[in-house]
Amino acid sequence: MWAVYALAAAVFAAATSILAKIGLVGVNSNLGTAIRTVVVLFMAWGIALGTGAHRGIPQISARAWVFLLSSGVATGASWLFFFHALQMGPASRVVPIDKASVVITMLMAFAFLGETMDAKTLIGGLLIAAGTIIIALP
Repeated sequence: MWAVYALAAAVFAAATSILAKIGLVGVNSNLGTAIRTVVVLFMAWGIALGTGAHRGIPQISARAWVFLLSSGVATGASWLFFFHALQMGPASRVVPIDKASVVITMLMAFAFLGETMDAKTLIGGLLIAAGTIIIALP
């Protein structure tokens, strides 16, 4: 089932990029990010409250808080840089470079999470990296 959710995330991420590129015409990228963030905030809390997930807040450990808050800061930085790049450049080149995060995530998962790298993962990561470089070249 995780693969279905991952595919849905990819479809919505693609829609996000195209909708954002259109929406950023004549709008400061930082303001666009702020507007997008408010929408995400209301959606996420609406789902958490609607499903009762908010009741788990007291059980969150200090360690989990640190990592979740740090992830939020990283997400904010990613969105700010992404929207600025998207406003300045073509979506067909900005988005693939942004998705180089796939390769960076793989490397970090191997280094920090102890995930294993097999030949298939290595070859796939190298192909993604090569594709990103080819697309990024002028």
